[in-house]
This record gives sequence, structure tokens and C-alpha cells, in this order.
Amino acid sequence: MRRPLAAALLAAALAAAPGARAAADSGAPAPRTPEGASAVLDGLKTYGQAVLHAKDGSVRQIPAGLYEMRVDGGGMLQTYGVGVTGNAQPQARYAESGWGGSPLDGNGEAGRIRWVLEHSYPQLNDLAGLAKAAGAGALTAESAAAGTQVAIWRLADGAQVEAADPAAQKLADYLQRSAGKLPEPPASLGLDPGSVSGPVGSRLGPVTVRTGAQSVTVTPDAAAAAMGVRVVDAEGKPVTTAANGSTLYFEVPAGTPDGSASVTVQGSTRVPVGRVFTSEVPSQAQIVAGSSQSALAATASAVWPQPVVVEGAAATGDGSAVTQASAAAAAAAAAASESSPDDERLATSGSSAATPVIASLAVGLVVLGGLVVLLLRKRPLDEEDRP
Repeated sequence: MRRPLAAALLAAALAAAPGARAAADSGAPAPRTPEGASAVLDGLKTYGQAVLHAKDGSVRQIPAGLYEMRVDGGGMLQTYGVGVTGNAQPQARYAESGWGGSPLDGNGEAGRIRWVLEHSYPQLNDLAGLAKAAGAGALTAESAAAGTQVAIWRLADGAQVEAADPAAQKLADYLQRSAGKLPEPPASLGLDPGSVSGPVGSRLGPVTVRTGAQSVTVTPDAAAAAMGVRVVDAEGKPVTTAANGSTLYFEVPAGTPDGSASVTVQGSTRVPVGRVFTSEVPSQAQIVAGSSQSALAATASAVWPQPVVVEGAAATGDGSAVTQASAAAAAAAAAASESSPDDERLATSGSSAATPVIASLAVGLVVLGGLVVLLLRKRPLDEEDRP
């Protein structure tokens, strides 16, 4: 009875493999890795007043203007609010984000908002020239900030809002009317992709550095260094500094136990105008209007499974069953990474939230194959002596 039982167990495991992988692939996406700058909101610093006509018919006066943020590690940002109802709170923590991870995701006016930022205060400090272009008479820093914020609210929210100051109102109308479209700005510092995977005994990557900084430092985590995992370039040379476009690989020595590692890159540059900063409250998102030299950091990770070999499979009468399990395991592991175009056939990125699940499934299938072998080799002696 053991031969049919073993075969049934193996068949059930093989049948479950596609479903398990599908479940992993359909799960929630992996969290985004940190990139760029993180900051704390100081508060509203340069502002005037605006009048908001709410959808419920109410009318109220609200402050409108420039916020300031303190960047962790050094640096300052000037920002405008994205949402008119945000009411951003001082001392709230923020992290740099692309448009896709912010309330501007899918907003067709996002490129026009960036145009407004690039063509108004504080990017344009010539208030007399800005007032002349807008036909606004005279502008102060406060009225220029208020007019710019009103234009952003109209584009971001479709809000019915006017500046209280006539000059600020003329500026808001001019900016909204004149705004062209600009592309999304790049991250101040990012690693692409944020995670890679592959087998031991290879280089996992590449991970590409994207930054406006002239140079960034490259630091593997201590646990990786303790395991002998190195961060290297395409030629296998250790990397301690990098620039925009540099590629990084995790070199995992053969025999390294199952595990993971990370690398952090750090540098300093200005955060591009138009980058968004988000907090735990989406409606309180901020968009960068100006930046000093600021501290930046980004992190990428790697994960690797240990190859598993079942010994003695060929010596049993059911080697084909174990071979099927091993083949299924190999296929599952292969699905976690793709072939690299690199001439050295380096392991490529497989940035998927399903990778750990697939690797565990592969190991489980091979272990199950070994169990089948043991069941078949340990049949009772009287069964073998039966004529």
C-alpha cells in the first residue's frame, strides 16, 4: 500500500505547486524600499489667505502658502500642499515618493503642477518680473506663495478656491492658464530594482544607482559581510562608492546558507522640484518647490535559496518520482529569476514578493521526494519474501 500512498502524496504536492505560486503572485505587492530623503514638517512659513468654496456649499478662509521641512541628516525643503483639505500638521514625518505613490497617481494635471512650481515663487525670486508676467501689479513673498498654492490646489484637486489678495489671485489665474506639462522628476537617490534574488555561488543583480549626487557611498549590511557576501561591480570588484548609472551586484559565495542581505547608498544633493513627500495621511502630501543640499539614502536587498540535492534517488525503484519532484522544484526556483543578458551569465533581478514562497515550495517538494524514497525502501521483509 505504500507505493500508491507515496505516489498520491507526490502527485498532490505537484498539483498544488501551480496554485501555490499563483497565490503568491496574486498577493499584495512588496513594500517599497526607502529612497531619497526623509524629513519632518516644520510648518507653514510664508503664506497669505485663500477662500475655499467646499462641495457642501460652505465657504471658509484658509491659509495658503509655503511650508518648510527639515531633512533627516541635514538640509531644508520648501513645499506646497497637494490637497486643499490636507491641513498638514507640524512635526509629522515624511518620506520622498514618486507621483505613483502619492495622491498625484493617475492625475493628468501632475505635469502642469510641476510647470507651475518651476515658473513661480520661490524658483522665480524676481517678484517684480513675476508680477509683470501675471499682470498682478505688485507681489510680496506672501502673496506670491498664496497665488502659487491656489493654482496647485486647482490643478491637483479641481478645487474651487481663490486667493484673498487681488495680486495673488491674478498670479493664480495666470499660472493655471499658462501651465504646460513637464515630466515627472527623478528620485534624488534611488536603487532600481529595490530587490533581487538568485542562487548561491553567483552574482545577484544588477541594481542600478539613480541619483543627482556626484557620488554616493555604498555600504553592505554587517550580516552580509559576516557571511562573506560582497557588493561588487560587473567585473567582480568590490564597490565602496558609486555614481548615477553605476550597477551593483551581490556576490554570494558557494555554500552560503539560505539568507538575505541589503546594501545602503548615501549621498547629498538637492531634491528635484516636483518630487512628492508623503506621510501616514495621504491628504497631507507635500510637493517640493525648493531644496537646499540635503542628505539622501536608498536601500536594496537580495535573497538567495540554497540548492537541495536528494542523494540515492537513482538507486531506488522510484527514481522517476523523485526526479519529477526535483524538476518541479527546479522549475519553481527558476521562476524566481530570469535569464540575464550579461555575457557572464550572471543571475538577474527577480524583484517579486513571491520569491520567498517559491523558494520554500521548491525545498518542500524535494524533501517530499526524499520521503517517498524512504517509504519505498523500508517495505516489510515479509512483503519482499512473499512468492
